[in-house]
Amino acid sequence: MELDKKAAAEVLNRILELELAGVVRYTHYALMVYGYNRIPIVSWLREQANESLTHAQQAGEMITQLGAHPSLALGPLLETHKHDIGDILRESLEHEREALKSYHELLNLVKDRSVWLEEYARDMIYKEEQHQGDVDKMLRKPGDIDAFAGR
Repeated sequence: MELDKKAAAEVLNRILELELAGVVRYTHYALMVYGYNRIPIVSWLREQANESLTHAQQAGEMITQLGAHPSLALGPLLETHKHDIGDILRESLEHEREALKSYHELLNLVKDRSVWLEEYARDMIYKEEQHQGDVDKMLRKPGDIDAFAGR
């Protein structure tokens, strides 16, 4: 079965846009954190911004390798003006869920057509699911074992 390069590039461009929006989102969040736990939370948010930039760069490289043009657009940016750590984490979780959907879409498109893109999609799904698990744990109250799951 042949790879639809145009369709793959379209999904990768959506991923690129979402990851670039993640850079902006996490950078903004890091600037808006106040309180006793500011330093470790800001550090974590900045790590997420850097990771989103790395993911955007990877997607862009794949787009150009497919012979397509990387987008200059950013994915959706929602400014709720809510800067409580819980609000920030819930917004982050929603953003990550959108990115995960795009990675799954890419996997479904390239499965058994491109080992290179399939492995990339699987690796990114792994990373996004792991990240969502971390955010889920951060949203739980101490001692709460049940998953947050968008409560």
